[in-house]
Amino acid sequence: MARNSYLFASESVSEGHPDKVCDMISDAVLDTFLAADPYARVACETLVTTQQIILAGEVRGPASITPDVLEQVARNTVRQIGYEQDGFHWKTCDVKVLLHSQSADIAIGVDSAGNKDEGAGDQGIMFGYACRETDALMPAPIYYAHKILRDMAQARHSGTVKGLGPDAKSQISLLYENGQPVRATSIVVSTQHDGDLSSADVEGIVHPFISNALPSGWLTSETDFYINPTGRFVIGGPDGDAGLTGRKIIVDTYGGAAPHGGGAFSGKDPTKVDRSAAYAARYLAKNVVAAGLGDRCTIQLSYAIGVSRPLSIYVDLHGTGNVDENRLSEVLAEVMDLSPRGIRTHLGLNKPIYARTAAYGHFGREPEADGGFSWERTDLADALRSALA
Repeated sequence: MARNSYLFASESVSEGHPDKVCDMISDAVLDTFLAADPYARVACETLVTTQQIILAGEVRGPASITPDVLEQVARNTVRQIGYEQDGFHWKTCDVKVLLHSQSADIAIGVDSAGNKDEGAGDQGIMFGYACRETDALMPAPIYYAHKILRDMAQARHSGTVKGLGPDAKSQISLLYENGQPVRATSIVVSTQHDGDLSSADVEGIVHPFISNALPSGWLTSETDFYINPTGRFVIGGPDGDAGLTGRKIIVDTYGGAAPHGGGAFSGKDPTKVDRSAAYAARYLAKNVVAAGLGDRCTIQLSYAIGVSRPLSIYVDLHGTGNVDENRLSEVLAEVMDLSPRGIRTHLGLNKPIYARTAAYGHFGREPEADGGFSWERTDLADALRSALA
């Protein structure tokens, strides 16, 4: 039986969080390869700690992209984020590039040859989700947790606010009634700051971002606020905590409101279905909801390494739908080629569009003119309605 009233929370982290620094570097490396060769293969993992950046993984791409080029990519990314601290500075940190050639055994399974189409880069299950809680068809807790931090980062970069550092986290707990969010019960924001700012100073800076991000009426006298609850957050970023690529997969997707298949996104080229099929599943789920076929939609796709077609397609409308879910599963495969090549072609994924995805969520963003966030389009809605008429 569905619950009528409950609390649900999601968290976000900023671009300066150690794990997000790694995601951004890994995706900047990917973009560098794809800008030189749209069919380059990249699986780049990044580790950061005090004054250290380490790149590791497998690549196949132009010889012109040397370790020196990739070192500069890493430094430029850290500079863009804003780290110029004694314990982590874009100019003085040590950068090790340990990337090597892609495994020939993996390449055999993925590459097309003769009558064989390109196969998936690995086995796995991928999920997509959409709902009517926000205009972006995203769950409200993760959507607004991202918005608070993204607005703070934009103000920091523009110089509109002073004294905040790159590292920050947010967490929002919302009260749901009859399945819909109605108000915030608690807001947590922790942000790195200059040492001369008091707790009151930081609260004064942060509160307007919370108020401006959330819908009118969601903040009440009963809302609990926790701004830098430890009282001090001067040492942050990789100097305060080590970071790794791919450790924020729930932040990257739906904030825990929907399943996640387990694979991370950043640093992976679009032959890796961990990334591209998760984008396709979101695209399909969003179009299902946009087409009015249900108020909530979860889609699961599964793949095997070296096999081009998905092994299964599962759709759940969570009791909100007006069509047969089994028939909808069939229609989804009819309106979109869900092979790795088909996904890349339909969504235009062989482009340097990934660094921008690495922070503040891969989903719920606006489609961009150059093909960024193409999986957020709703251009399949009419086709879905027609096929199910």
